[in-house]
Amino acid sequence: MKSGRICYNSTNGNAEKVSFGEALLKGLAPDNGLYMPDHIPMVDNELLISLQRKPYHEIALAIAHHFLHDEIEGEVLQNITRDAYNFEVPLQKVYNRNYIMRLDQGPTASFKDFAARMMGRLMQYYLHQQNKKMLILTATSGDTGSAIANAFYGLENIQVVVLFPEKEVTDRQRKQMTTLRKNVRIIALQGKFDDCQALVKQAFMDKSLEYLNLSSANSINIGRLLPQSFYYFYAWSQLARPLTLEPVIFAVPSGNFGNMMGGLLAKRMGLPVSRFVIATNENDEVPVYWKTGKYTTIIPSRNCISSAMNVGHPSNMARVIALYGGVMDEKGNITKEPDIQQMRKDIFTVSISDQLTTRTLKSTYEKYRVLLEPHGAAGWAGLMEFLQNHPDNQETPLAISLETAHPAKFPEEIRNLLGLEPELPPSMMDLDQHEESFERLDNRYIHFRDYLKARF
Repeated sequence: MKSGRICYNSTNGNAEKVSFGEALLKGLAPDNGLYMPDHIPMVDNELLISLQRKPYHEIALAIAHHFLHDEIEGEVLQNITRDAYNFEVPLQKVYNRNYIMRLDQGPTASFKDFAARMMGRLMQYYLHQQNKKMLILTATSGDTGSAIANAFYGLENIQVVVLFPEKEVTDRQRKQMTTLRKNVRIIALQGKFDDCQALVKQAFMDKSLEYLNLSSANSINIGRLLPQSFYYFYAWSQLARPLTLEPVIFAVPSGNFGNMMGGLLAKRMGLPVSRFVIATNENDEVPVYWKTGKYTTIIPSRNCISSAMNVGHPSNMARVIALYGGVMDEKGNITKEPDIQQMRKDIFTVSISDQLTTRTLKSTYEKYRVLLEPHGAAGWAGLMEFLQNHPDNQETPLAISLETAHPAKFPEEIRNLLGLEPELPPSMMDLDQHEESFERLDNRYIHFRDYLKARF
């Protein structure tokens, strides 16, 4: 079922409405807010049931069509989704009706591939239509940088600059970015992920850089979020009892909360999600907010083994707050309270310690022969805590936990805990044979600005 035309508002409420294409290419709204759809289209029950057991690219097309039907022709959108999603998405049974959705089989072995590949193709479409070029600035805490770098690699009308915290990504995560060349430049920042993200946001607000036609491929960009709703529909469509609207529980390891926000969009579209289990690491600002009603950022963020989740103030919390009727600015100040009671009904939050993460990683392998990595282990630990403390009337509820990165990206942890070497996926087999190329900067905006001006 098609909805009326969807426009996109800023979470700060001081910017004009724009189309999806405009929001995609802008990245950040002029008032420093994040773009959100002014209404969320509904997927009717008949279509939901018809999607059951369909291949991934067909489900992606059906959901994308609800948002983009008035901007992109159906055949073009079909070609985009078919090209973006040409790899497997395994749903691994652990026990009973508890599953792991392995989002680690794409070109960079990370869930970020799902959004990056779709986003790159959408950006290429709109830039081609307008005969424009663009510079993408992206901050990464681990997998975003490699996914974006690979998804945009070689595109003639797009340049990419990725910032990462030098001491908080693994060697393999770094090499997936730094072994590329052409239109991709990589910067190691002497700071935290939040520092990288702050520099990117500051660049967007810098009038002296307007000539660069900047945009972002982080989850602050609405183009990252829409594709992240697709795999929630896919997992449910493959595992729910046929011809029913069986409810599902999703467990989502969360850092910057883009993954969670994609799930919330899916729920608002009509996907029968009974509860989201949001597992953070020891950066527990969101679980604390759920319990106390008071939101306080963690600066600097705490360094945990689930490094991609080391975020002391998730950018997408502004969108979560907006979805529930509130207003949060980019610094984390809530100026209008959301419906926190409804948030608590929809979302269970839990902070998972490093100790519990490693214990879960080890026990899940030893008991079920299911190999996770620290982020996926945090998500699974969160799901186990939820199921233990929230017995359901239904004997075997459908529950799906998201595995967000391939275990081979974290070989040291796997070796130390399990005494085995994780098998490399095809996308990572020859990384060590390629020479790295990246630059280092300190955490001062003036140096980042000068870098951009000197090279572009």
